[in-house]
Amino acid sequence: MPSRLSRRGFLGAAGIAGLSTAGAGAAGEAAGAAAGSVKVVGVACSPRKGKTSLAALRVALEAAKAVDPRIEVEAVELAGLQIPGQVALGLPLGPGEKDDFPSVYEKLTDPKVGGIIVATPVYFSGMSYLCKAFLDRLMVARKGSFALSDKVAGVLAVGGVRNGGQELSIQGVQNALLCQEMIIVGDGRPTAHTGGTVWNPGTDDVSKDEFGLSTARNLGRRVAQVALKLAASSK
Repeated sequence: MPSRLSRRGFLGAAGIAGLSTAGAGAAGEAAGAAAGSVKVVGVACSPRKGKTSLAALRVALEAAKAVDPRIEVEAVELAGLQIPGQVALGLPLGPGEKDDFPSVYEKLTDPKVGGIIVATPVYFSGMSYLCKAFLDRLMVARKGSFALSDKVAGVLAVGGVRNGGQELSIQGVQNALLCQEMIIVGDGRPTAHTGGTVWNPGTDDVSKDEFGLSTARNLGRRVAQVALKLAASSK
């Protein structure tokens, strides 16, 4: 995927774990795998640090990583970060207000990144306020020559009941990512619907939601598979 040469200049104006292949074969083969690696970054958009959105996202990323030795994964948690939404409108930060979005944006626009998975909790059948602020701030990607164009995107949502608005939340995030010229995928076979739909039964433990976690795994696998195909076709 070509690098966006103007990205750093634009970011400055706007204020804006690798997977080892050792032991799998000869040193030359390992170097070749590293050279052709594709990264999948997951963004957990819950304001609650280390909770169910991150847990479900990690399941998806582990499934992505298992697809191929060339896949690298990284989880980014927005909980505890300051993502001021008004900057997307060109409004200034408040006195002493911190902005952590630039470091997140830099990870997403790395040319090595071929796939992005966004995870959000469900609030009243919609995404979290932190997820919305994050997506609003991605306005900079459109202005930056569509810096996320042709990256693969998948979405998962964690709701308080089985049918608690997960699919509506997923579709809302997908709509925003479509505006970035991203390639949207759902969870792959055999579930193959809009994305990862996970249930938190109120215990902050999603480990027993076998169906929901299967959709998260299928989503991670699908994002990785498509990202690898696109990387191969661009050579």
